[in-house]
Amino acid sequence: MSKKKAFALRINEETLKAIEKWAADEFRSTNGQIEWMLLKSLKQAKRDVKKNREIN
Repeated sequence: MSKKKAFALRINEETLKAIEKWAADEFRSTNGQIEWMLLKSLKQAKRDVKKNREIN
């Protein structure tokens, strides 16, 4: 498993609330949801680091 690096993220309160709700709907943590969103965006832009990693 790859190492994870922590960093601070400043985000609009309304945006965070929407992500928290989406995460709850998907049975993910807020952090997990943000990571999933970022990985999905990278894959769609063909900039993903791990070509074989599946994003559901």
